[in-house]
This record gives sequence, C-alpha cells and structure tokens, in this order.
Amino acid sequence: MSGGTQRRRHDSARSRELLLTAASELFAERGFDRTTIRDIGERAGVDPALIARYFGSKTLLYVAALEAEQGAVPPADLLEPERLREIFARADRRGPVPLAQVAVQRLTDPAAQDAARAALHARLVDPLRDRFVREGVDRPQLRAEIMVAAVIGVMLGRHSGAFDELTHADPDDLVPLLRSALTEEH
Repeated sequence: MSGGTQRRRHDSARSRELLLTAASELFAERGFDRTTIRDIGERAGVDPALIARYFGSKTLLYVAALEAEQGAVPPADLLEPERLREIFARADRRGPVPLAQVAVQRLTDPAAQDAARAALHARLVDPLRDRFVREGVDRPQLRAEIMVAAVIGVMLGRHSGAFDELTHADPDDLVPLLRSALTEEH
C-alpha cells in the first residue's frame, strides 16, 4: 500500500468522524430540521458534499449520530421513567426528530426510510417488546408498537402547539401521567 492511499484512508476516517461530531452537536443545538448539510460541513471544517459520500443523506447521518450516541448499550424501554424523561427532554431540545417523523410520515428517500425505521424499532419498539416477552404479555410486538405510537403522538402533539397544557407540561409531571395511561387497564 502506498503512503498516499494510507493518508487518504486516514483523512476519510477523520472527515467522517468530524462530520459525525459536528452533526451530533448541531442536531442537539438546533434540531434536525434547522440543521443544514452546509452547517454540518462548516462546523466540521470539511466539504459538506462528503456527507453524501460517507452517510448517504442528512437523515442517514442523523441515524449514525444516534447510533454513536447510544453506543453498544441497548436503551431502556419506554416504561422506565428515566427513559421517557430522556425522550421528552431530547425532543424539547431538538424538536421532533426523524425517528418520530418516520412513525407518522414516510420519508422520500427509501434508504433513509429503511434506516430510520430500523433505528425506531431498535431504540424504541424492540426494548419494549423484549420486556413484554419476558413478562409473558399477550401480543408483545403489537403492544410495543401501540405504546411507541402513543408516546410519539404525545411528543408530536406537545410540539404542534395544538394542546396548550400538554405543550407547557413539565416532563416530570407528564411522564407519570403518560405511564399511567399506557399501563392501566380501563
């Protein structure tokens, strides 16, 4: 292998890392919708066109940033109060993210749709389904999907401005009410 090839590989790995770090920071600061590919490239100090080369799209970069943030540890399920607080706090900081949006509207990019859907299931649906399987709950997949859809609906409703009290509710007040609504049989 020539020195030039090794240098390019190092530079591409570094550029990819810089883009991922910049995207994570900007998504946290501004949210997905208010972060542009140009902003990410400028923050990273690299050509924004490299996002398409290394990640495929802004949505796929977002999914990669989520995976990097999560690490190797599987996330807790939505019935864990801290997990719900974390989700609402993140949505308050970043706004509704592609994982929530993919639950209610198909993305135009099929690869981004598949990646966001897979991330939605891995981060939200699967941990809850696994809990229900362990507990012997009937129809664990369906129940997990219903609960995730309900949480996403509350999150989106909270940010839509259509529900005054929900919009202004403190997550510490919201989480117990939501958990109660999701777990109590009426």
